Amino acid sequence: MTTISPVIAIHGGAGTISAAALSQDAARGYHEALHAIVQATQKLLLRGGTAVDAVCLAVEMLEDCPLFNAGHGAVFTHDETHELDAAVMDGIDLRAGAIAGVSRIRRPVRAARAVMEDGAHVLLAGAGAEAFARERGLQLVDPSYFSTEARRAQLHRVRDAGRVTLDHDGAALAAAAAEAPLDEDRKMGTVGAVALDVRGHLAAATSTGGMTNKRVGRIGDSPLIGAGTYADDRTAAVSCTGSGEIFIRAAAAYDVCARMRYAGQSLAQASEAVVMQTLPAIAGEGGSGGLIAVDREGHLSLCFNTEGMYRGHARGAEAPFTAIHR
Repeated sequence: MTTISPVIAIHGGAGTISAAALSQDAARGYHEALHAIVQATQKLLLRGGTAVDAVCLAVEMLEDCPLFNAGHGAVFTHDETHELDAAVMDGIDLRAGAIAGVSRIRRPVRAARAVMEDGAHVLLAGAGAEAFARERGLQLVDPSYFSTEARRAQLHRVRDAGRVTLDHDGAALAAAAAEAPLDEDRKMGTVGAVALDVRGHLAAATSTGGMTNKRVGRIGDSPLIGAGTYADDRTAAVSCTGSGEIFIRAAAAYDVCARMRYAGQSLAQASEAVVMQTLPAIAGEGGSGGLIAVDREGHLSLCFNTEGMYRGHARGAEAPFTAIHR
């Protein structure tokens, strides 16, 4: 029996290089956070953990880290509230679960996994999703748990400028990013993970706070299976970050897998075609973002059309690798 070397990859959003991009001190915290998360999930996979276990652990850790736009540290809606989305998909049998528009579930990806494992539905939203999480004994918190002052200030800058932003989109507001390697007012801040386990199975998970200053009730691509999240053992596992409305219209995550299965493209070819051609063709600069993906043979793609993307990965027992800019 051939031993499969497990693979884990994560992302924490894509965007534009800020004025602080050359500061190693500013970048260090992001690299340390990415490294710790990759290392923890790598150890799980090497112990024989499943791909689903790995991506859920990675996304939970990203949700708990205020540096990223998911869980604690999520961005605000126009009404100064939080609405969180998450999804998980198992490549073995295409089981999937997702939640959308929740404001009290501490770790949204756990609720998405519970929806998947329950099996009755794929996507639950709002109060119904929170009631389901309560029935499953998942931790609920006061909505203020997700708030940070940095995100509140970000909302005020964007809202005062009269913008609705794709989770930090506003060239005129560049002063926001003083302590971040990527301009926080121009960053698409979804988080996600993809994994290949020692049994050869694939999984993907994605979580987000959505767009800064978004209209209450807006749902992006992250919880939509095939748009921002997809996994199929026959092809690849994919998690996206970017202009959600465009990723939805392109069915971006599924399109990567479809190109591999029906057109015989490699993972690299399929990812490049979607990110560099399909998305910009629909919306020009509005089709910005990226994705991470791993195929059934362990090939990785971390493809983005922005100036940077928070990302990290590890193969087998090799040392984790993290990066922000190109």
